Amino acid sequence: MANKRSDERSAPACEHTRRNLLRHGAKLGAGAALMAMVPPGVRQAAWAAGSDAPEKKEVKIGFIPLTDCSSVVMAAVEKFDQKYGIKIIPSKEASWASVRDKLVNGELDAAHVLYGLIYGVHLGVGGPKKDMAMLMNLNHNGQAITLANKLKDQGVTDGASLKKLLATKPGEYTFAQTFPTGTHAMWLYYWLAANGINPMKDVKVITVPPPQMVANMRVGNMDGFCVGEPWNNRAIMDKIGFTAVTTQDIWVDHPEKVLGTTAEFVSRHPNTARAMTAAVLEAGRWIDSSLANRRKTAEVVAQKSYVNTDMDVILERMLGRYQNGLGKTWDDKNHMKFFSDGAVNFPYLSDGMWFLTQHRRWGLLKDDPDYLAVARAINRIDLYKQAATAAKVELPKSEMRSSKFMDGIVWDGKDPKKYAASFKVRA
Repeated sequence: MANKRSDERSAPACEHTRRNLLRHGAKLGAGAALMAMVPPGVRQAAWAAGSDAPEKKEVKIGFIPLTDCSSVVMAAVEKFDQKYGIKIIPSKEASWASVRDKLVNGELDAAHVLYGLIYGVHLGVGGPKKDMAMLMNLNHNGQAITLANKLKDQGVTDGASLKKLLATKPGEYTFAQTFPTGTHAMWLYYWLAANGINPMKDVKVITVPPPQMVANMRVGNMDGFCVGEPWNNRAIMDKIGFTAVTTQDIWVDHPEKVLGTTAEFVSRHPNTARAMTAAVLEAGRWIDSSLANRRKTAEVVAQKSYVNTDMDVILERMLGRYQNGLGKTWDDKNHMKFFSDGAVNFPYLSDGMWFLTQHRRWGLLKDDPDYLAVARAINRIDLYKQAATAAKVELPKSEMRSSKFMDGIVWDGKDPKKYAASFKVRA
């Protein structure tokens, strides 16, 4: 303080400006010192007040043309990113394999990405092995399994009738998912198995990028596929397929896409990771806050630079207005959600562990991992809590949750090894 007063006396011509600069510098210095001393909870509050600046101001976030990329896109379009001192550059990618490779080699800072892809890469069963990080869940629900109209012509309308067709008319039936360890593969396998169809033995399964699903079904390359919207609704509007089941009918409020990155990125840029998470959280809240915002979101993401399809194809199911292509229409209260008071976004450990149980079930993992330890390593609950504090988002009371599936089986994360081994239909 003595030096400060001396400086003030020695520069009368710039006294006011120098005094303000020195005061500001003193505050910053004191703040930095205090941040190292205070407990984590207080540091979260301090970060929320803006004392931890992002290390990287511009972040490139990859996405695949799907409705559930919306919160990443709108975080940039509505400038929620600027509030947290960063600029999000959305980068349109061609396939999940491309997203994986660009995350691993650093071409992308983060991505709108399949939950199971992050886990697969971390364990080395989804491509090159790399320690990964899941910052937040982006959405719940909003995927579906679409079957080709040629199956409808043979009496197939659901899983039970598909099982009957496979039994009475043997042959090669082909189904597509979007990435071997991803969410769509797991929903497809779970639904087939729940109907007595072994996806590893009774049908052929191929991998197709989401935007190519409808075109491939149109030319007869597959009998069914599991993908995110709007491609299920697009198949119905193009009169080439019908919805056999929505994924929210398999698991209500299931986790789906995540904001994923590498552990290396988080280690080097923790403040940037928090800023990204907070910005996307705010975007998800904004989308879910009104029908007008959902409509605007549909208009934006329908554009060529994002999903590249008709706005109505996106908007219908984003609003929960469903038709299945078989004459049934309904309002689905469990449609795609981006926020739901923060319940959508928390990176529950039990959700991550569930994907591991299914990777084990289908032989992608040859042995049982330490389920909880893997989930704790990947799901960065610490960073999420700090971002949620900044965005004023409520936190759940537990890091685990309980869920009931279409077949009545309950998953709560308590005994993952037993759960993984309990399924009659498995690899």
